[in-house]
Amino acid sequence: MLDLNDVAVFVQVVRCGSFAEAGRRLGVPPNTLSRRIQQLEAQLGTRLMQRSTRKLTLTGAGQDFHDRCAGAVDGLVAAGQALVAGGQAPSGLVRVAAPADFFDFFPMEWVSDFLAEHPLVKLDFVLSDAPADLIAEQIDVAFRGGPLRDSGYIGRRMATRSGGLLASPAYLARRGAPATLQELAAHDCVTPPHPGGRTTWRLTGPDGVEEEVQVGGRFTGNTAQALRKAALAGLGIVQLPPPIATRDEQEGLLVRVLPQYRYTGRGLSVVYPSRKHLPLAVSAFIELVVGKLGQMGLLLGAPDTGKA
Repeated sequence: MLDLNDVAVFVQVVRCGSFAEAGRRLGVPPNTLSRRIQQLEAQLGTRLMQRSTRKLTLTGAGQDFHDRCAGAVDGLVAAGQALVAGGQAPSGLVRVAAPADFFDFFPMEWVSDFLAEHPLVKLDFVLSDAPADLIAEQIDVAFRGGPLRDSGYIGRRMATRSGGLLASPAYLARRGAPATLQELAAHDCVTPPHPGGRTTWRLTGPDGVEEEVQVGGRFTGNTAQALRKAALAGLGIVQLPPPIATRDEQEGLLVRVLPQYRYTGRGLSVVYPSRKHLPLAVSAFIELVVGKLGQMGLLLGAPDTGKA
Protein backbone atom coordinates (compact mmCIF):
# COMPACT_ATOMS: atom_id res chain seq x y z
CA MET A 1 0.00 0.00 0.00
CA LEU A 2 1.33 3.43 -0.93
CA ASP A 3 2.38 5.83 1.82
CA LEU A 4 0.27 8.92 1.19
CA ASN A 5 2.91 11.07 2.88
CA ASP A 6 5.41 10.00 0.20
CA VAL A 7 2.88 10.90 -2.49
CA ALA A 8 2.44 14.36 -0.92
CA VAL A 9 6.22 14.78 -0.81
CA PHE A 10 6.44 13.87 -4.50
CA VAL A 11 3.82 16.50 -5.44
CA GLN A 12 5.63 19.17 -3.41
CA VAL A 13 9.02 18.35 -4.95
CA VAL A 14 7.54 18.59 -8.46
CA ARG A 15 6.01 22.00 -7.73
CA CYS A 16 9.21 23.35 -6.19
CA GLY A 17 11.38 21.99 -8.99
CA SER A 18 14.14 20.81 -6.66
CA PHE A 19 14.70 18.83 -3.48
CA ALA A 20 16.45 21.82 -1.92
CA GLU A 21 13.49 24.18 -2.33
CA ALA A 22 11.00 21.50 -1.25
CA GLY A 23 13.15 20.82 1.79
CA ARG A 24 13.11 24.50 2.75
CA ARG A 25 9.33 24.65 2.44
CA LEU A 26 8.70 21.41 4.31
CA GLY A 27 11.46 21.83 6.88
CA VAL A 28 12.98 18.47 5.90
CA PRO A 29 16.56 17.75 4.70
CA PRO A 30 16.72 17.33 0.89
CA ASN A 31 18.41 13.92 1.16
CA THR A 32 15.47 12.71 3.25
CA LEU A 33 13.04 13.83 0.55
CA SER A 34 15.13 12.13 -2.13
CA ARG A 35 15.12 8.90 -0.16
CA ARG A 36 11.33 9.03 0.23
CA ILE A 37 10.88 9.55 -3.52
CA GLN A 38 13.13 6.54 -4.14
CA GLN A 39 10.94 4.50 -1.79
CA LEU A 40 7.85 5.62 -3.70
CA GLU A 41 9.46 4.69 -7.02
CA ALA A 42 10.36 1.27 -5.61
CA GLN A 43 6.77 0.70 -4.50
CA LEU A 44 5.43 1.74 -7.91
CA GLY A 45 8.08 -0.18 -9.79
CA THR A 46 8.92 2.75 -12.10
CA ARG A 47 11.08 5.86 -12.20
CA LEU A 48 9.09 9.06 -11.65
CA MET A 49 11.75 11.68 -12.27
CA GLN A 50 15.19 12.14 -13.77
CA ARG A 51 17.58 13.85 -11.37
CA SER A 52 20.49 16.16 -12.21
CA THR A 53 22.54 18.68 -10.27
CA ARG A 54 20.53 21.57 -11.72
CA LYS A 55 16.93 20.42 -12.12
CA LEU A 56 14.41 17.62 -11.98
CA THR A 57 12.57 16.33 -15.03
CA LEU A 58 9.47 14.15 -14.82
CA THR A 59 9.34 10.94 -16.77
CA GLY A 60 6.18 10.12 -18.70
CA ALA A 61 5.04 7.92 -15.83
CA GLY A 62 5.93 10.65 -13.35
CA GLN A 63 3.91 13.27 -15.21
CA ASP A 64 0.89 10.98 -15.38
CA PHE A 65 1.20 10.08 -11.69
CA HIS A 66 1.47 13.76 -10.71
CA ASP A 67 -1.55 14.75 -12.80
CA ARG A 68 -3.61 12.05 -11.13
CA CYS A 69 -2.45 12.72 -7.57
CA ALA A 70 -1.94 16.48 -7.29
CA GLY A 71 -5.63 17.35 -7.01
CA ALA A 72 -6.25 14.68 -4.37
CA VAL A 73 -3.28 15.84 -2.30
CA ASP A 74 -4.42 19.47 -2.51
CA GLY A 75 -7.92 18.43 -1.50
CA LEU A 76 -6.70 16.62 1.61
CA VAL A 77 -4.47 19.53 2.62
CA ALA A 78 -7.19 22.10 2.01
CA ALA A 79 -9.77 20.04 3.89
CA GLY A 80 -7.50 19.90 6.91
CA GLN A 81 -6.71 23.60 6.71
CA ALA A 82 -10.40 24.44 6.45
CA LEU A 83 -11.21 22.46 9.59
CA VAL A 84 -8.36 24.06 11.51
CA ALA A 85 -8.81 27.60 10.21
CA GLY A 86 -12.60 27.78 10.24
CA GLY A 87 -13.45 31.25 8.98
CA GLN A 88 -9.85 32.30 8.44
CA ALA A 89 -9.34 35.21 6.04
CA PRO A 90 -7.57 34.71 2.70
CA SER A 91 -3.81 35.02 3.07
CA GLY A 92 -0.55 34.19 1.36
CA LEU A 93 1.02 34.72 -2.06
CA VAL A 94 -0.93 34.35 -5.31
CA ARG A 95 1.21 34.07 -8.45
CA VAL A 96 -0.56 35.25 -11.60
CA ALA A 97 0.71 34.69 -15.15
CA ALA A 98 -0.67 37.08 -17.78
CA PRO A 99 0.12 38.54 -21.23
CA ALA A 100 2.58 41.42 -21.38
CA ASP A 101 -0.17 43.98 -22.09
CA PHE A 102 -2.57 42.57 -19.46
CA PHE A 103 -2.90 45.83 -17.54
CA ASP A 104 -3.95 47.64 -20.68
CA PHE A 105 -7.43 46.19 -20.20
CA PHE A 106 -7.39 45.00 -16.56
CA PRO A 107 -7.40 48.24 -14.48
CA MET A 108 -4.82 48.41 -11.72
CA GLU A 109 -7.56 49.92 -9.55
CA TRP A 110 -9.18 46.47 -9.39
CA VAL A 111 -5.95 45.05 -7.99
CA SER A 112 -5.71 47.90 -5.47
CA ASP A 113 -9.29 47.31 -4.28
CA PHE A 114 -8.64 43.56 -3.96
CA LEU A 115 -5.51 44.06 -1.85
CA ALA A 116 -7.32 46.60 0.33
CA GLU A 117 -10.11 44.08 0.93
CA HIS A 118 -7.66 41.24 1.67
CA PRO A 119 -4.73 42.75 3.62
CA LEU A 120 -3.06 39.36 4.21
CA VAL A 121 -2.79 38.53 0.49
CA LYS A 122 0.17 39.28 -1.78
CA LEU A 123 0.02 39.23 -5.59
CA ASP A 124 2.96 38.39 -7.84
CA PHE A 125 2.29 39.06 -11.55
CA VAL A 126 4.45 37.30 -14.14
CA LEU A 127 3.86 39.21 -17.39
CA SER A 128 4.91 37.50 -20.61
CA ASP A 129 3.36 36.57 -23.94
CA ALA A 130 4.90 33.09 -23.63
CA PRO A 131 2.50 30.53 -22.06
CA ALA A 132 3.42 29.71 -18.47
CA ASP A 133 3.87 26.20 -17.10
CA LEU A 134 1.60 26.39 -14.06
CA ILE A 135 3.30 23.55 -12.22
CA ALA A 136 6.94 24.27 -13.02
CA GLU A 137 6.58 28.02 -12.39
CA GLN A 138 4.27 27.59 -9.36
CA ILE A 139 1.53 29.68 -10.98
CA ASP A 140 -1.84 29.81 -9.22
CA VAL A 141 -3.84 31.60 -11.92
CA ALA A 142 -3.00 32.23 -15.58
CA PHE A 143 -4.56 34.27 -18.37
CA ARG A 144 -4.06 32.72 -21.79
CA GLY A 145 -4.89 34.01 -25.24
CA GLY A 146 -6.20 31.92 -28.09
CA PRO A 147 -8.05 28.59 -28.03
CA LEU A 148 -7.98 26.38 -24.96
CA ARG A 149 -5.97 23.18 -25.28
CA ASP A 150 -6.51 19.91 -23.45
CA SER A 151 -4.64 19.69 -20.14
CA GLY A 152 -5.21 18.94 -16.50
CA TYR A 153 -6.37 22.48 -15.74
CA ILE A 154 -9.66 24.32 -15.32
CA GLY A 155 -10.27 26.99 -17.97
CA ARG A 156 -12.85 29.78 -17.90
CA ARG A 157 -13.28 31.08 -21.45
CA MET A 158 -13.97 34.78 -21.93
CA ALA A 159 -16.21 35.97 -24.71
CA THR A 160 -14.28 36.83 -27.85
CA ARG A 161 -15.42 40.34 -28.67
CA SER A 162 -15.29 41.65 -32.22
CA GLY A 163 -13.35 44.74 -33.15
CA GLY A 164 -12.80 46.98 -36.12
CA LEU A 165 -10.13 48.82 -38.09
CA LEU A 166 -8.80 52.11 -36.74
CA ALA A 167 -6.47 54.91 -37.81
CA SER A 168 -5.51 58.36 -36.56
CA PRO A 169 -7.17 61.44 -38.11
CA ALA A 170 -3.69 62.60 -39.20
CA TYR A 171 -3.06 59.42 -41.19
CA LEU A 172 -6.45 59.60 -42.91
CA ALA A 173 -5.93 63.29 -43.73
CA ARG A 174 -2.61 62.42 -45.34
CA ARG A 175 -3.52 59.20 -47.15
CA GLY A 176 -7.30 59.23 -47.36
CA ALA A 177 -9.67 56.53 -46.15
CA PRO A 178 -10.00 53.25 -48.09
CA ALA A 179 -13.41 52.79 -49.69
CA THR A 180 -13.19 49.00 -50.08
CA LEU A 181 -11.49 46.18 -48.23
CA GLN A 182 -9.10 45.50 -51.11
CA GLU A 183 -7.87 49.12 -51.03
CA LEU A 184 -6.21 48.28 -47.70
CA ALA A 185 -3.47 46.54 -49.72
CA ALA A 186 -2.29 49.97 -50.91
CA HIS A 187 -2.27 51.49 -47.41
CA ASP A 188 0.23 51.36 -44.56
CA CYS A 189 -1.12 48.86 -42.02
CA VAL A 190 0.32 48.31 -38.54
CA THR A 191 0.55 44.58 -37.81
CA PRO A 192 2.46 41.97 -35.82
CA PRO A 193 5.63 40.72 -37.54
CA HIS A 194 5.12 38.17 -40.31
CA PRO A 195 7.86 36.10 -42.04
CA GLY A 196 6.53 36.95 -45.50
CA GLY A 197 6.40 40.69 -44.85
CA ARG A 198 2.64 40.85 -45.42
CA THR A 199 -0.18 39.76 -43.13
CA THR A 200 -3.60 38.32 -43.97
CA TRP A 201 -6.50 40.13 -42.33
CA ARG A 202 -9.78 38.21 -42.19
CA LEU A 203 -12.82 40.40 -41.61
CA THR A 204 -16.56 39.83 -41.68
CA GLY A 205 -18.52 42.14 -43.92
CA PRO A 206 -22.06 43.51 -43.53
CA ASP A 207 -23.54 40.42 -45.16
CA GLY A 208 -21.86 38.12 -42.64
CA VAL A 209 -19.37 36.69 -45.14
CA GLU A 210 -15.71 36.54 -44.15
CA GLU A 211 -13.30 38.19 -46.59
CA GLU A 212 -9.49 38.31 -46.75
CA VAL A 213 -6.97 40.95 -47.73
CA GLN A 214 -3.16 40.95 -47.73
CA VAL A 215 -1.79 44.00 -45.90
CA GLY A 216 1.62 45.35 -45.03
CA GLY A 217 3.35 48.47 -43.80
CA ARG A 218 6.58 49.97 -42.55
CA PHE A 219 5.98 49.27 -38.84
CA THR A 220 5.37 45.96 -37.07
CA GLY A 221 5.19 45.19 -33.35
CA ASN A 222 4.60 42.14 -31.19
CA THR A 223 2.28 43.65 -28.56
CA ALA A 224 -1.12 45.32 -28.82
CA GLN A 225 0.23 48.37 -26.99
CA ALA A 226 3.02 48.84 -29.52
CA LEU A 227 0.51 48.64 -32.38
CA ARG A 228 -1.80 51.10 -30.64
CA LYS A 229 0.96 53.68 -30.15
CA ALA A 230 2.06 53.31 -33.76
CA ALA A 231 -1.49 53.95 -34.96
CA LEU A 232 -1.80 56.97 -32.67
CA ALA A 233 1.41 58.31 -34.21
CA GLY A 234 -0.16 58.09 -37.68
CA LEU A 235 1.89 55.15 -38.93
CA GLY A 236 -1.04 53.27 -40.40
CA ILE A 237 -4.33 51.39 -40.03
CA VAL A 238 -4.56 48.88 -37.19
CA GLN A 239 -6.70 46.10 -35.70
CA LEU A 240 -7.01 46.41 -31.91
CA PRO A 241 -8.98 44.51 -29.24
CA PRO A 242 -11.97 46.61 -28.12
CA PRO A 243 -10.84 47.00 -24.46
CA ILE A 244 -7.60 48.64 -25.62
CA ALA A 245 -9.03 50.85 -28.35
CA THR A 246 -12.31 52.04 -26.79
CA ARG A 247 -10.93 55.06 -24.93
CA ASP A 248 -8.88 56.33 -27.88
CA GLU A 249 -11.92 56.02 -30.11
CA GLN A 250 -14.15 57.85 -27.64
CA GLU A 251 -11.63 60.70 -27.44
CA GLY A 252 -11.31 60.91 -31.21
CA LEU A 253 -7.63 59.94 -31.21
CA LEU A 254 -8.46 56.95 -33.41
CA VAL A 255 -11.39 56.72 -35.84
CA ARG A 256 -13.06 53.82 -37.60
CA VAL A 257 -11.97 52.73 -41.06
CA LEU A 258 -14.39 50.64 -43.15
CA PRO A 259 -16.82 50.47 -40.20
CA GLN A 260 -18.97 47.89 -41.98
CA TYR A 261 -16.21 45.30 -41.45
CA ARG A 262 -15.45 43.51 -38.16
CA TYR A 263 -12.86 41.04 -37.01
CA THR A 264 -12.97 38.52 -34.17
CA GLY A 265 -10.08 38.51 -31.70
CA ARG A 266 -8.26 35.50 -30.25
CA GLY A 267 -10.02 35.79 -26.91
CA LEU A 268 -8.65 35.20 -23.42
CA SER A 269 -9.17 32.51 -20.77
CA VAL A 270 -8.69 32.33 -17.01
CA VAL A 271 -6.82 29.10 -16.21
CA TYR A 272 -6.01 27.50 -12.87
CA PRO A 273 -5.00 24.04 -11.59
CA SER A 274 -7.81 21.49 -11.62
CA ARG A 275 -8.31 20.99 -7.91
CA LYS A 276 -11.49 21.18 -5.91
CA HIS A 277 -10.04 22.93 -2.84
CA LEU A 278 -8.16 26.05 -3.80
CA PRO A 279 -6.40 28.22 -1.17
CA LEU A 280 -8.72 30.96 0.01
CA ALA A 281 -6.50 33.68 -1.47
CA VAL A 282 -6.53 32.04 -4.90
CA SER A 283 -10.29 31.52 -4.79
CA ALA A 284 -10.81 35.15 -3.81
CA PHE A 285 -8.68 36.38 -6.72
CA ILE A 286 -10.50 34.17 -9.22
CA GLU A 287 -13.81 35.52 -7.89
CA LEU A 288 -12.49 39.05 -8.47
CA VAL A 289 -11.55 38.25 -12.07
CA VAL A 290 -14.81 36.48 -12.87
CA GLY A 291 -16.88 39.24 -11.23
CA LYS A 292 -15.14 42.20 -12.85
CA LEU A 293 -14.86 40.72 -16.32
CA GLY A 294 -18.43 39.48 -16.05
CA GLN A 295 -19.55 43.06 -15.45
CA MET A 296 -17.75 44.01 -18.66
CA GLY A 297 -19.53 41.24 -20.55
CA LEU A 298 -16.24 39.44 -21.18
CA LEU A 299 -17.04 36.06 -19.62
CA LEU A 300 -18.57 33.27 -21.63
CA GLY A 301 -20.22 30.23 -20.06
CA ALA A 302 -19.20 28.03 -17.16
CA PRO A 303 -15.71 26.66 -16.37
CA ASP A 304 -14.40 24.17 -18.96
CA THR A 305 -12.92 21.34 -16.92
CA GLY A 306 -9.73 19.87 -18.33
CA LYS A 307 -9.42 22.24 -21.27
CA ALA A 308 -6.65 24.76 -20.96
